[in-house]
Amino acid sequence: MKVFSSIKQAEEYIVSKFGNELRFAIPLGLGKPNQLVNALYDRVKNQKNLKLTFFTALSLDIPQPKTELEARFTGPFFSKHFGDNYPRLHYVEDLQNNQVPENISLHEFYFQAGTTLGNLHAQSNYISLNYTHVAQSILEMNLDGVIQLIAKSPDGRYSLSCNPDLTLDVVELYRTHGKPFTVLGVVHPELPFLGGDAEVSPDFFEGIVESSEIQHKLFATPKNSIDEVEHMIGLHASRMIRDDGTLQIGIGSLSDALTASTVCRHQQNDTYKSLLAELDKKFVLPSSKDIHSEIFDKGLYGTSEMIMDGFMHLRQAGILKRSIRDHEENALRYLHGAFFLGSKSFYEWLRNLSEIDFAGLSMTRVSKVNDLYDAHELALRKQRKNARFFNTCMQMSLLGGAASETLGNGNVVSGVGGQYNFVAMSHELPDSYSVLMMKSTREKAGKRESNIAWNPSQLTISRHLRDVVITEYGIAFLKGQSDSECIKRLLMICDAEFQEELLEIARKNKKIDPHWQIPKIARSNTPAKIAEFARTAKAHGQFKVFPFGSDFSPVEERLQAALLNLKEKPRRQLIKTLVSGITGNALDYKEELERMKLFKPQSLKEILYQRVLLGSLKELALQNRLQ
Repeated sequence: MKVFSSIKQAEEYIVSKFGNELRFAIPLGLGKPNQLVNALYDRVKNQKNLKLTFFTALSLDIPQPKTELEARFTGPFFSKHFGDNYPRLHYVEDLQNNQVPENISLHEFYFQAGTTLGNLHAQSNYISLNYTHVAQSILEMNLDGVIQLIAKSPDGRYSLSCNPDLTLDVVELYRTHGKPFTVLGVVHPELPFLGGDAEVSPDFFEGIVESSEIQHKLFATPKNSIDEVEHMIGLHASRMIRDDGTLQIGIGSLSDALTASTVCRHQQNDTYKSLLAELDKKFVLPSSKDIHSEIFDKGLYGTSEMIMDGFMHLRQAGILKRSIRDHEENALRYLHGAFFLGSKSFYEWLRNLSEIDFAGLSMTRVSKVNDLYDAHELALRKQRKNARFFNTCMQMSLLGGAASETLGNGNVVSGVGGQYNFVAMSHELPDSYSVLMMKSTREKAGKRESNIAWNPSQLTISRHLRDVVITEYGIAFLKGQSDSECIKRLLMICDAEFQEELLEIARKNKKIDPHWQIPKIARSNTPAKIAEFARTAKAHGQFKVFPFGSDFSPVEERLQAALLNLKEKPRRQLIKTLVSGITGNALDYKEELERMKLFKPQSLKEILYQRVLLGSLKELALQNRLQ
């Protein structure tokens, strides 16, 4: 194993070994060694006789503000959160500016959500794959190796840490086919050292970079705010989880909402049951008896392609405590994961795990987590009992198909990832559910549209794999149901504004009894009903905007809400907000305006910014008082 003391040494070694054509995989998410990636990219960009192919996914980037108001807010926050020396990926910057040179090819199988819409290079070079099929694709693409961030323990051991997911599978696959594959690790001093399959011997690597150049902060996702609709979905979803079961969840506000309600169920069970009693009076009752409200006596075992803050909160709450015997590792595990990504506090927790928590957490290959086809398949099937696999989708067809990652025009929002893996696995396991969560509506150009539609295109999950769907209005159990019953159950968790139109389409297409009517309780599925229930939940101390704390200061939280309020407004309503701000008193919001450097505006433009922001802050303050 070679040890490089600088990024430049590693760059020179790679170019000298592989010549004029470099073909490398880079881990998805956190595991990218940005500085080495940038060095290789810049080298090939400036040296036209070289060629470069990168195959990766989830290229994390600091969000770039689209307006001056956004920039005034995000600039100081990002400086505090990411640091001033965070190395943005140069290929991402060039992608955004449509400046990727012709001698460089970039392929991704999963995008940071919504960041590449309308981008020619990114969209045309996207490769649609199940997560578990990526390793085979890397072999078929004949890539030369992988470069990735790794962790080093104080006593000199190495861990693939955040990304054993594909590296372990790919190395084994290349070895099976007798092909060489180079693994280069870059030690990051802050990356948590984790065990299980992720811990590897030094000879796993051809070379390791240990350099004082690598001092930037890890990419940490700011903690999510959760709105009332998301909390409603999380509350419904928390009823699906069975004690003595298995859990998979993803990242984002819906998963955080699910986690918050699950923690409430375990730690404040009387409050939780009171909320469910109110819920069942006003919303459609679940059509299955397989719903639960008791505390987690035996606990849950986690097996999730992605480990994030939610699993930390569940472990700390005493919920994630069911251990299984990992026959391959011969150890007891309460959590298996293939990669991790999360907040600063999550990384801090991983770095300081107790001896028991460390021993029971195994980072491993994605093929072990995302499917059952393993040497120990029978054991995996028994261990993954009472499984609940939670994912999100964008739209649901009235016949039960899900569009989760691609728009009707073919533009990819994110990617398939492991969603299909978990949906298919759920159908293979007894007493298991694949649960897709989504908001019932979305806004487009100031107009509400239904996310339950007759025939959305670009389905990720076909209707024959339909199982459970959750919106803010309830739970629809669809597995094994006829088309007409599927339609009925989805209409009952659909927003009332769109129910009759969808029902009429189903009637015209002979998919439902023409005399069937939507029950009265479902016809009251309106935002007003959600707001009313949310007031009840808040009176019980639930449905907090930041249930797990915030990376923002209180002033920044108010500003974030005000800016989001402005962003969602059509032009006509913005004028109304501006007028409200003109009549407002800047002294009432001095802290917020000073944070945005707008308390004493110096130009007409700054006066307009100040007044429209003031108007938005006033509107939100009034809404909070009314609640």
